[in-house]
Amino acid sequence: MFTSVLRQATKSGLSARAVRKTAAYASPSRQTFIRTLITKKYTQDHEAVVFDDSTSVGTVSVTDYAQSSLGDVVFVELPTVGSEVKQGDQIGAVESVKAASDIYAPVSGVVEAVNEALAGQPGLLNKSPEDKGWLCKIKLSNATELDNLMTEEAYKEHCENS
Repeated sequence: MFTSVLRQATKSGLSARAVRKTAAYASPSRQTFIRTLITKKYTQDHEAVVFDDSTSVGTVSVTDYAQSSLGDVVFVELPTVGSEVKQGDQIGAVESVKAASDIYAPVSGVVEAVNEALAGQPGLLNKSPEDKGWLCKIKLSNATELDNLMTEEAYKEHCENS
């Protein structure tokens, strides 16, 4: 690009300084890139949270290990949208043909959304526990609480030792 501007400038008698200015304006505009960090952490009680640092929202789910331990899920109790929760608070429950289990908040914040599909299809927890079977979305009030949770490697080790 610069050489074509230089050729045109020398033909028209422009100085080198004018050529540099023209080349600078002829360059494509800079693109702005926004880095988003997605972090997935686990609790000892087999909840997972996927945190998006661009929105400060964590999507809470039960782990695949938990759903396989529970068996066929028949009912899911979810928290209320707008409720404020603290890390470790009970936010719901899961009932299966084998057992019932409480769901605990992996992080503190305000519940922004719940997965309404689970009311009619509680089996989504078995089919896709960490994707389509997500439980709720919490707007974190303190993202440093994620540091208290386990990484995937630590969680796998926790499950093997359980």
